[in-house]
Amino acid sequence: MRIFIKDATIVNEGLSREGSILIADDIIKHIFLKNSELPENINADEIIDATGLILIPGVIDDHVHFREPGITHKADIRSETIAAAAGGVTSFMDMPNTNPAATNIENLEKKYETASQKSLINYSFYLGATNQNINEIKNVNAKNVCGIKIFMGSSTGNMLVDNEKSVEAIFEQSPVLIAVHCENETIIKTNLAYFKSKFNDNIPFEYHSKIRSDEACATSTKHAIELAEKYNSRLHILHISTAKEVEMIAALNNNRISTETCPHYMWFCSDDYKNLNGLIKCNPAIKTQADREALRNAVSQGVINVVATDHAPHLLSEKNNNYLDCPSGLPSVQHSLNVMLELVGRNALTIEKVVECMCHNPAKVFSIKNRGFIREGYKADIALINPNAKWKADKSNILYKCAWTPFENTTFNTQVTHTFVNGKLVYHNGNIDDTTQGERLIFDR
Repeated sequence: MRIFIKDATIVNEGLSREGSILIADDIIKHIFLKNSELPENINADEIIDATGLILIPGVIDDHVHFREPGITHKADIRSETIAAAAGGVTSFMDMPNTNPAATNIENLEKKYETASQKSLINYSFYLGATNQNINEIKNVNAKNVCGIKIFMGSSTGNMLVDNEKSVEAIFEQSPVLIAVHCENETIIKTNLAYFKSKFNDNIPFEYHSKIRSDEACATSTKHAIELAEKYNSRLHILHISTAKEVEMIAALNNNRISTETCPHYMWFCSDDYKNLNGLIKCNPAIKTQADREALRNAVSQGVINVVATDHAPHLLSEKNNNYLDCPSGLPSVQHSLNVMLELVGRNALTIEKVVECMCHNPAKVFSIKNRGFIREGYKADIALINPNAKWKADKSNILYKCAWTPFENTTFNTQVTHTFVNGKLVYHNGNIDDTTQGERLIFDR
């Protein structure tokens, strides 16, 4: 199958240029920039007129919780990859806190087998670290597993690794990238005890950012950095949420340490708890306006490398519980690119920077083979965007299995029109081809 996408604005590797591309089967065969000579016969099976549309590499989301196996009443690989494709996401990396947890190679490979049958987009899965599974970690295949996930602070699924000898062994011996959830458990427990003594079981949601505080994040992040520097580890710090961490990262001179933040930390702030309550309760917590501004600046200036979602669905009935019974996490993989493009519209970022941190840098950070760029010979993972499409996220177009998002009722000014995965049109203007299948990501390591 040969598809010719003509006359788009191609945003790629720091430049926005008019041009066309030819897809042949699953790869980008040719790139024709404006004023370059086209062959007389493109010999395409399908021609898509992309005049007025923006063409980017498909988004690579290195941080999702698609809840399969064991928690599929909230989400599953099929439902969430449908939502992801509608948001221009063509590859994902899923976290291990499922049921059973992916803390051994056998359970990990079962997740890959499920994805090979159910995922519409490309996939990889982290092996989860525990206090006892260093032998499993040492046996991970660096070519086809994205990384190891350590919870240095407890969160959904409670996979906390709190034995310091175990943590050090992982940093010393892991053969692959170590992705870390950084929050200090002692600080969180102390803060929680204080607010429970003050409010009993009725803690207002606005204190979530005081319980899971900037100190808790910065203390744990500092510790992870120290371990990575001690053992020369390949460290990826997940969901940065504070100005303190940004300052710490900006001072680093270590190209083996990379960082990530999420759209919700760049969009919401602690003022929003009063209206949204548990809908924006997540770990780490959404923090102050000053933290939000620091994160936007850090992404804009390249201090933070990657923007990913930490997509974490829960049922709306659960999110409407009181603070102590409300699970942390929010669904966003369908809307993350739109949120980031809204920040472009507010002059907080450039579109070239959005593509860099959502498409290029995930490919670089994880050494993904032949994806993440518009380059000849690379896999044809592509999103087309209408930059002038005003629409509102509502129940009629939210595709998550949990059927809600904190971005509901947000009016967006851009919209994904087409998503290609390995050269196949998976999503087109609200229509999904659910017969397509993604591929297991391969890593050049």
